Amino acid sequence: MPTFKYIAKEITGKTVSEILEYSDKALLIDALRKKNLIIISVEETAKRKPISSKGSVKLEEIVIFSRQLATMVDSGIPLVQALDILCEQIEKPIFKNILTKIKDDIETGSSLSDALAKHPTVFSTLYINMVKAGESSGALDDILDRLASYLEKTNTLQRKVKSSLVYPVVVITMAMLITLVMLLKVIPTFKGIFTMLGGELPLPTRILIFISDTIRQMFLYVAAGVTVVVFALKKYMKTLQGKENFDKMLLAMPVLGPLFRKVAVAKFTRTFATLVKSGVPILVSLEIVGKTAGNTVIEKAVEAVRNGIKEGENIADPLAKSGAFPPMVVRMIKVGEQTGELEKMLTKIADFYEDQVDAAVSGLTSLIEPLIIAFLGIVIGGIVVAMFLPIFKLTEIIAH
Repeated sequence: MPTFKYIAKEITGKTVSEILEYSDKALLIDALRKKNLIIISVEETAKRKPISSKGSVKLEEIVIFSRQLATMVDSGIPLVQALDILCEQIEKPIFKNILTKIKDDIETGSSLSDALAKHPTVFSTLYINMVKAGESSGALDDILDRLASYLEKTNTLQRKVKSSLVYPVVVITMAMLITLVMLLKVIPTFKGIFTMLGGELPLPTRILIFISDTIRQMFLYVAAGVTVVVFALKKYMKTLQGKENFDKMLLAMPVLGPLFRKVAVAKFTRTFATLVKSGVPILVSLEIVGKTAGNTVIEKAVEAVRNGIKEGENIADPLAKSGAFPPMVVRMIKVGEQTGELEKMLTKIADFYEDQVDAAVSGLTSLIEPLIIAFLGIVIGGIVVAMFLPIFKLTEIIAH
């Protein structure tokens, strides 16, 4: 079926444009007139394979897009023309299609923030509200550049935390797989040899063989049980209570808890500072910060701050009551409020805690390595020793 792009005006004077599939141009014109639209043009578009807008757009792509758009806007290039240039440069079909739709919406009279709001899976609430603030203040180029810097710092922070956790997770997973293979395959072979030799086996060996036999006999049941438990936990964590309990547990963990708290504080202060500096109203800023905090404990604390401000309180007092933020953070925010330099103080807190995260990640890596070595030594080494104890005992008997 052929595809047509039409441009028309509504009775109110608003210009509308849309691309539709229709069997015939005349039938489309007739359908548009029945909607009381004043037709400006109807053109058949080139036949092309439809591009899906479903899928993910990487954060790096949004950062590059924001930087390039900021540069073009600062240079005086009209927004539609700038988006058209960016559409030609972008190779990923998903993002290209989204930007094309944004450009079409702007051509029909929408603002950039309204056009971005139609793609919430790509552009966050924070992004849209900051662009809206930039449009209102006439500093769109500055806001876009600031957004790119914010996204880069946030992405760097997330990568550091993830990279610190990848190594231990991989090593522990490999250790568990090796242990499982030994229990299911290797130990039964040794059990057959020990049975042929006869005699009473040492206690560690008997315990190991019992564990191996139990796992082999109950493996399917255990696997099914683990699957059910994991599925149930995932369901529970999707609930509000489950998410809150899980986040509390994360913050209370002995080694990783302080790291997660520092990450949450750094993200909160960096996001809040960026929004305040961009001219977004305090209540709107706090609503966005709460939604993007990534932790329900922090989100509840921020919601308490919003409610406090509505009742005439300052920001620092509700934060102190929540107990979710370190006293130093609360005091610095209080000083920022009193001196009228809240944004500057929030930026300093964010810089400090991002440095703290760097130090914590380095310390965590140094701490985890000996713990993993000890774990491997105890588990794998214990299995090997228990397997070879009967052979050592047999050797001693033969020697005597």
